[in-house]
Amino acid sequence: MSAPNPYAERLAAIPVERRDVEVLGATTTYWVYGPADAETTILAVHGYRGEHHGLEPIVAYLEGIRVISPDLPGFGETPPIPGRRHDLDTYVDWLTDFAAQAAPDAVVLGHSFGSIVSSAAVARGLPTDRLILVNPIGAPALEGPRGLLTRLAIFYYWAGAALPRALGDALLRNRLIVRITSVAMAKTRDRTLRAFIHDQHDTYFSRFSDRDTLHHGFVTSVSHDVRAAAPRIAQPTLLIAAEKDDITPITAQRTLRELFPNAELVEIADVGHLIHYETPQAAASAITRFLQPSDAGTR
Repeated sequence: MSAPNPYAERLAAIPVERRDVEVLGATTTYWVYGPADAETTILAVHGYRGEHHGLEPIVAYLEGIRVISPDLPGFGETPPIPGRRHDLDTYVDWLTDFAAQAAPDAVVLGHSFGSIVSSAAVARGLPTDRLILVNPIGAPALEGPRGLLTRLAIFYYWAGAALPRALGDALLRNRLIVRITSVAMAKTRDRTLRAFIHDQHDTYFSRFSDRDTLHHGFVTSVSHDVRAAAPRIAQPTLLIAAEKDDITPITAQRTLRELFPNAELVEIADVGHLIHYETPQAAASAITRFLQPSDAGTR
């Protein structure tokens, strides 16, 4: 990495430990942030082509909360699940097993693609008292404000999987395409923050294990959204959405909220699909408030 991290000082003050656990026949690597005796633990599930580093800016502002943040199978330091296609069922099985071993009864948080996996897992019975979805995928990606770009992305990932392996891998890891993607998603005009965002994507966006797992994950991401799970989630749910999100427009997020039996929506202005990088303090403030007990001792 070459750009300064604006959240580095806060992160340096938080204890962190790297751990491994066997899940579905593969080693899942995860990080534990915050005090061991914290009253609240959050299980944080990152987005597509991301890994645990992407959610660290939010972690930086979650004072007194323990956060368990794994790399999803096929991304970062966690290898793919052997013998399985990486579809929604596999990701749900993985998250449910991981949670049972490493974060039992934790509050579940999912960002972007992680919102699809988290909501599906909770709807299918993953035990948790509350659910938090940041930049939730609340509508089909093809129907979003940039549906044309989504169609181009479908072709891009198809080509990456269809070309001879060396060419396909080079295409999927192409730094220029990664930068174009980063520029398209970033909304901030702060040059220092934009440089940090681009550096994060340059550093971590291509840390996937192989093109087949990447393609399976992409197909899963554009074939599902949170709407299918929402009506079956009884737990209190917090949706943290961006007014300028190019993947799910804010009007769709408002509709999504109504599909949950018990959900609230926090809208953050002047940001798009990168809440975790651009407005992590606002997201953390909403999360902290959501996790606080009411005057009666319950939410």
